[in-house]
Amino acid sequence: QVQVVESGGGLVETGGSLILSCTVSRSKARMNNIAWYRQAPGKQRDLVASISSADSITYADSVKGRFTISRDNGKNTVYLQMESLKPEDTAVYYCSARSTPWSPSYWGQGTQVTVSS
Repeated sequence: QVQVVESGGGLVETGGSLILSCTVSRSKARMNNIAWYRQAPGKQRDLVASISSADSITYADSVKGRFTISRDNGKNTVYLQMESLKPEDTAVYYCSARSTPWSPSYWGQGTQVTVSS
């Protein structure tokens, strides 16, 4: 069973920074397609950033220039570095992992990010 664990959330002031981590347990099929999503109260879950097995990276327009996704293959971990945080970035951040773009996703439990104004 693949396990996905997020960490690094917390409370930060506007303009502050946080680094989220997503660690995926080792499995037969390498879960190299990783995406960060976020869900604010009463809203749908939206894609924030993704990195493919070929290291192709995408960002939501709302976070471009402020968030950076990266991976450490040796640690099976993907990071989401978040800078210049805004109150509208407040949400539960989820990590999803899958072996191919058309495979089922495995989800973590989420980590809360709160940006105070």
